[in-house]
Amino acid sequence: EGATLATGGSRRGIVVSTLAEARFFAAGGFDDILYAFPVPAWRLPECSALAQQLQEFQLLVDSPQGLELLRQNPLPGGKRWLVWLKLDCGNGRVGMRPTDPAALALARAIAEGSPEVVALVGVYAHCGNTYGCQDIPAIQAIARDTTRAVLSFVT
Repeated sequence: EGATLATGGSRRGIVVSTLAEARFFAAGGFDDILYAFPVPAWRLPECSALAQQLQEFQLLVDSPQGLELLRQNPLPGGKRWLVWLKLDCGNGRVGMRPTDPAALALARAIAEGSPEVVALVGVYAHCGNTYGCQDIPAIQAIARDTTRAVLSFVT
């Protein structure tokens, strides 16, 4: 109920951190879900099933290997993998640093490599490095730094 309220009743545009959450929301009528963790190969069959079930099931990619995994496993029926390039703007958990030239090369490879199999939706950054902050100004500083890094990368 909370997610329905949070989406204004649209049941679209949610982000989950586990496939169990994705399946839960899909069963509840949500049809636009981003799985916010780079998909490991052993989870690909579950992701494929969700991608076929939902109008938009989106994934993160943070390496050429992740992109290649999706390219080698196309979705049936003309559907494409919808992916976001995961940027690491200071969290240090997953993603590519936005200043790394390989990040731009990967964005181009996603966008131009196999558009009939994989489509680039955008870039994604998570400010998990705010979890250790002790006050609001520290959180705001990380948010500003992340915003600058993402905008600079996109530009």
